[in-house]
Amino acid sequence: MGCLNTKAGNVKPKAAPDSNGKIDPNCNGQFSNIAQPHNEALGLSQRQVFSMKQSWKGIKRRMEETGVEMFVRLFHVDETLQTMFHKFKDIRNDEELRSNEALEYHATLVMTTLDDAIVHIDNFEYVQQLLHRVGASHVKFQGFRPETFYKMREPFLEAVKVTLGDRYTENIQSVYIVAISFILNTMVEGLSQAIGGTGSGSGSDVMLQS
Repeated sequence: MGCLNTKAGNVKPKAAPDSNGKIDPNCNGQFSNIAQPHNEALGLSQRQVFSMKQSWKGIKRRMEETGVEMFVRLFHVDETLQTMFHKFKDIRNDEELRSNEALEYHATLVMTTLDDAIVHIDNFEYVQQLLHRVGASHVKFQGFRPETFYKMREPFLEAVKVTLGDRYTENIQSVYIVAISFILNTMVEGLSQAIGGTGSGSGSDVMLQS
């Protein structure tokens, strides 16, 4: 098997032995034939992380489309969230929403953040800092509570399923469930810390920037 590449951060996982008990010094432990826990916070094995990254390539090719679908479904879950976006708050028709340039732009920004997190998911410290910043930035939005982030879970999974089609297997679904739960939990932590005055409110407010 080849090695996985990580672009961000200075945190490198320890090398892991392959099925013969040997360590490849060039792989930095980023993949092995042993389905061992990747890290306790994430709860995915290295094999599962590899599978998700391979699957995510299909999402990267259709980032805007996937993001728009996610937001359309999010507004079905809670239509009051749409009122936070001035440029398309009054659009009620799904097809009009899907073709709205402002939503397309915003959806791409959000998907870019999710892409950054998933591509670097094996660099825990980098991803944690990224998501804490994004979560904390939402302190400026009146009425937006930390638990609001959890409303994105099902819309994200449904949008990924639509994009991947037959490639969205039960195994891949289980991996994405763990990944999006980790991502949302970490953003909730970031916003909770900001509200409590223990975190930074600076960062990119991509989730609700309109």
